[in-house]
This record gives sequence, structure tokens and C-alpha cells, in this order.
Amino acid sequence: MNDEPAWDSLQREIVSCEKCPRLRAHCREIGRVRRRAYRDFDYWSKPVPDFGDPRARLLLVGLAPGAHGANRTGRMFTGDRSGDFLFRALHKAGLADRPFSIRRDDGLALLDCAITAAVRCAPPGNRPTGEERARCFPYLERTIESMPRLRAVVALGAIAFESCIKLYRTKDRLAGAASSRFAHGAVFRFPGAPALFASYHPSQQNTFTGRLTMPMLVEVLAAAAARAGGSDEEIG
Repeated sequence: MNDEPAWDSLQREIVSCEKCPRLRAHCREIGRVRRRAYRDFDYWSKPVPDFGDPRARLLLVGLAPGAHGANRTGRMFTGDRSGDFLFRALHKAGLADRPFSIRRDDGLALLDCAITAAVRCAPPGNRPTGEERARCFPYLERTIESMPRLRAVVALGAIAFESCIKLYRTKDRLAGAASSRFAHGAVFRFPGAPALFASYHPSQQNTFTGRLTMPMLVEVLAAAAARAGGSDEEIG
């Protein structure tokens, strides 16, 4: 599956997914009650599709939509502080045409990259269960399969990293847990498969405490972009 009609079909399937009753109820309740600052906003409150071009050579994988971010706007990392930080970094790394993301129809364009998540619905407390992560895993697998030019993946945070490692193991790209420990800035290369880069998640908990700084994230994104833009001989 590597053509645009298949990508579009996948996005429609994601948006209509009802596999996790707890998550679907939570997302709808958030959209019903709303935060005071967004009381006049029409919340998306559905599973959030991938953002970007399936022909992109770089893919970012996050944890899940924010309750009042992507669950509100309907676009990955759009409308909350984590997304504000990420899109400034993407712009600095030459991967977005502007340093901000406000709503899904604001005209923002990603440059040779796409964004997805390990889980497509906002989970209570940002903590999806193992069962919910497992139900959403095939969407991550199909997203990657739908990107024929993909050369590099950036996992934002430990949960996204674990989902990516699971996928590489499923495809027999990785053997042995010792070589797959999460660490910011770690890079994993696999024969005939996209390289995997690890980064701390741009959550407020990380960015406000200085655990993740803008230069740290830009460095990872720039390295991944350089890998994605390399020649065929450099892959693997």
C-alpha cells in the first residue's frame, strides 16, 4: 500500500474508528464540556488523522492528540503548547513553512515530512492503556507502509519510541532489546529500513523544566532531515 488513494482511504478509516469506547467517550465529553478559553470552538472530538504528504521522506511519531489541542483542532500537534514548541522547531529545521500551527485550515505546509501518533484519540491523563495502544498500532504500521519514500522516523517520547520499536521487531528489523533503549538523541539504523531517531516529547513538563530545549529538538530534527535527504547508498 503506497499510493495516495490508499493514504486517503487510511485517513478516512482512522477518523471513523470506534475501537476504543473509553477514548471515544472521553474525546466527546471534552468537546461537550470544553475549556473556557475555547467555549465557542467547535471541537473535532474524533480520532485524528495523519498530517502531511505520503511522499515525504521523514515521519514524526507523537504520543496522542492533546485534549484541547489536536482533539479540538483535528490536526496533529495543533492548538496547544506542545505543538507550538514543535512547529517552531520544525520551522527552524526547515521542515515547516511557518513557525506556528493554529487550526487545520490555516495553510501550514510541512516540507518533506509528515506527523502521526501512536494513539489517535486523546486519552485521559495522556495515558492510553496497553490495549488501546495495541488497537491503534495497525494504523501506525499502515501509515509507514503508505510512505514509499520514507527514510527516517523521529519518535517523540518513550511511548512513541516503544511503538516504533514494536513495528521494527514486527518487520524483523530489530533483534534484541539491548540495542533499543530510549534516550534523547539516540539513532538506530536498520538495513533496508528507515533510520529511527529518538527525542524527548515536546510536552510542557519537558520544555518548561529545560529537560528539552529548542536547540536539542532542532538538532534531532535536523539530523533526521539530513538522513532523510541522503542518497540511496546511505540508507541502511
